[in-house]
Amino acid sequence: MIDELLRFNREFVKNKGYEKFITNKYPDKKIAIVSCMDTRLTELLPAALGIKNGDVKIIKNAGAIISHPFGSVIRSLLVAIYELGVNEVMIIGHTDCGAKHMDSEQMIEVMKKRGIPSEHIDMMRYCGIDFKSWLRGFDTPESSVRETVSQVRNHPLIPLDITVSGFVIDSTTGELTPVV
Repeated sequence: MIDELLRFNREFVKNKGYEKFITNKYPDKKIAIVSCMDTRLTELLPAALGIKNGDVKIIKNAGAIISHPFGSVIRSLLVAIYELGVNEVMIIGHTDCGAKHMDSEQMIEVMKKRGIPSEHIDMMRYCGIDFKSWLRGFDTPESSVRETVSQVRNHPLIPLDITVSGFVIDSTTGELTPVV
């Protein structure tokens, strides 16, 4: 499958398919979006918001969840704010999110079946990794969005003049519903 993608890439570059995407690193709309990595949102989210290449910074992960106050999502937001001029943050969860049903113990069992030794899991626990918190799901997309918005708004390194809003997008229709 990767070979297929690489073949396409060579043709894309050869035919200068990139030209219509040329922009700079600064988001024109000065917005950062934290959203889920769900494949249904890859094209739906930008289309539903009317955004194009260069308009916003999009930070994606499983469930649009901030699992650590000094992890990669917050780091990316700090770069977006302090280096790239972002002044608004949108947290966008979605309907029918697979991360909602995540169960840390079940995932650990799958890890073991895939060859991860129990000793590695035990070592991580010994080092302070709380799998239940780190690999958790959530009750509803709305409650998850509220929690994530709160984490961003109350983070000690996020300035108070940053607007933080939360939404849920319908993963079929693209309809955006305000949450907070």
